[in-house]
Amino acid sequence: MNSLFKLKERGTTVPTELMAGVTTFLTMVYIVIVNPGILSKAGMDFHGVFIATVLASIVATLIMGIFANYPIVLAPGMGLNAYFAFSVVGGSGVSWQTALGAVFVAGALFIVLSLTSFRYMLLDAIPTSLKHAITAGIGLFITFIGLQNAKVIVASPSTLLTLGDLREHMTSLTIIGLIVSLILMAYQVRGFLFFGMLITAVLAWIMGLLTMPGSFVAAPTGLSATAFQLDIKGVFSGGMYAVIFTFLLITLFDTTGTMLGVAEQAGLLKDNKFPRSRGALLADAIGTSTGALLGTSPTSAYIESSSGVAVGGRTGLTAITVCVLLALTLFFSPIIAVLASIPAITAPALIIVGFLMMNVLRKIEWQDLEEAFPAFLIVVLMPLTYSIATGIGIGFIVYPVLKLLRGKRSDVHPIFYLFAVLFFIQIVFFSH
Repeated sequence: MNSLFKLKERGTTVPTELMAGVTTFLTMVYIVIVNPGILSKAGMDFHGVFIATVLASIVATLIMGIFANYPIVLAPGMGLNAYFAFSVVGGSGVSWQTALGAVFVAGALFIVLSLTSFRYMLLDAIPTSLKHAITAGIGLFITFIGLQNAKVIVASPSTLLTLGDLREHMTSLTIIGLIVSLILMAYQVRGFLFFGMLITAVLAWIMGLLTMPGSFVAAPTGLSATAFQLDIKGVFSGGMYAVIFTFLLITLFDTTGTMLGVAEQAGLLKDNKFPRSRGALLADAIGTSTGALLGTSPTSAYIESSSGVAVGGRTGLTAITVCVLLALTLFFSPIIAVLASIPAITAPALIIVGFLMMNVLRKIEWQDLEEAFPAFLIVVLMPLTYSIATGIGIGFIVYPVLKLLRGKRSDVHPIFYLFAVLFFIQIVFFSH
């Protein structure tokens, strides 16, 4: 065990790693409830997505733990699942099978990039301000979705959107659930999102909004409804290149940023460099491809991994512990399906995760017009157009235009001009 994970070298022990794994699991297990709930709105089978979510997370995290030896967990990313369900499938009318095909192609490209130095070139080409804006924009988008699902915000014929009826039981329970989760968060309770869901579920049961299943435990079934259903041919015949690029782009820099942050917290960076980055990125790339084959949206490194690091997790043994606990959730699909079917239980998680993602806005140089305005457009247009890709595209077009107008052509990476042209063609000629 020591030779495999280098426990002594990193100043940790088996009990510490196991405790770190349990801590990380409690902070991220909400995804096995939220992700199937979101993707089922795209017409996918809940139980199939649930199993695919768990298996893709296990595959990616096992590779991370064994081959990269980092205490980092990977699972289908929040924001990417919303983009899949509400923008690609719901907004563009693409079938979920074709959307899975786009995820698989993005995952395959990610594998290739992970094996080459081009991944660094791609990351360097994107301005830091726009990276932060994309993260914040996705956060605002999934918060908007959470508010809509719970009917806190509803459609209005006169103003398009308005405040919902707060006297409705589901809406009022959502607000109560949000307050409960925020209180747990304020008192720094580990796993506050997960425990907030459980408390809200109890309240839903008391209010008669939740009916307990006949059995809490059952053998995992339903994967055949989503596994190997992807339509790769439809991806290319439908010209879904912007969708592929969006999946790839968000997964690449979101995962890289999260990994760097967690590794720095754990003291695992060497000379500000990320050792074994190839194996770490391959874990996500293979997880994304595997998830597409099984039936879920792209995987991403979870910032919740930092909770395990905070209690001493320093090696891949932490990640392996999470994998074991995730495997056990496969046998609790009846109760998970019930929890995911109640918007008041899942909506607070979407709202709070969105809030946490907005934190990066403080890193944008708002006094710099060429940096700030494209970032602003990305943030506001994602929810307003109900499309992550459209928000990114318009921001990527405006950024080089402003730089050119200001005589700062050299400030823009040559590859970024290509991105701008491709997004312009996609938005102007193929969006509709």
